[in-house]
Amino acid sequence: METRIFENKEAVAKGFSAYLSDLIDSKSEIHIALSGGSTPKIVFDELAAKYREKIDWKKVHFYWGDERCVPPSDSESNFKMTQDHLLSKIEMPAGNVHRIQGENDPSQEAKRYSEVLQKQLPAENGMPRFDLVILGMGDDGHTASIFPDSIDQWEAKDLCVTVAHPVSGQIRVSLSGEIINRAETVAFLVTGKSKAEKVREVIQKEGNFDSYPASLVKPESGNLIWFLDEDAAADLR
Repeated sequence: METRIFENKEAVAKGFSAYLSDLIDSKSEIHIALSGGSTPKIVFDELAAKYREKIDWKKVHFYWGDERCVPPSDSESNFKMTQDHLLSKIEMPAGNVHRIQGENDPSQEAKRYSEVLQKQLPAENGMPRFDLVILGMGDDGHTASIFPDSIDQWEAKDLCVTVAHPVSGQIRVSLSGEIINRAETVAFLVTGKSKAEKVREVIQKEGNFDSYPASLVKPESGNLIWFLDEDAAADLR
């Protein structure tokens, strides 16, 4: 595991965008699972502004780590956020964008999207594998849409699962740990002082770390990188 600490969230976005550009350059084709949230939004703005011409977007395939079960035009849609801040500003083939169809029946969509992953991702030892999974972490230690009260879904044998948000009850479709931990690389993007306690507990294996889904992110490859701002990293020793 590696931690990379930057001055603020804007610096995280710049640092991660440079890392991503280099990673894409090193591949003939690359399959990436995206995250929603405020930090990825800044990353997408950085990529659109500085890397629109630098990156060969034709060899990039985008997927999503989770999605709210809303239409793609809904303001809560992770796809819409990506569309507004990145996809609408770059030249990427439509066939390279593999969205979770949040407007569909959640259980059926989890099954359909699992099949998409089986078909589209390159296989290693017969198992589909992302080149990169980008994750965030909530103040409660959740990641993707696996929450502490649904942590058992992390171990599901299905590649995608349905989960209800513990407060709103909103249904979401999420990747399971089964496929997240197979990725060649997993990168956390975490910013803000409100995340500092959970960052410390998860990274340093302290407190109730094992009750947080983020602590279960352990890619088999060993390639786990935390991109943090100074606020999120404030409690690390």
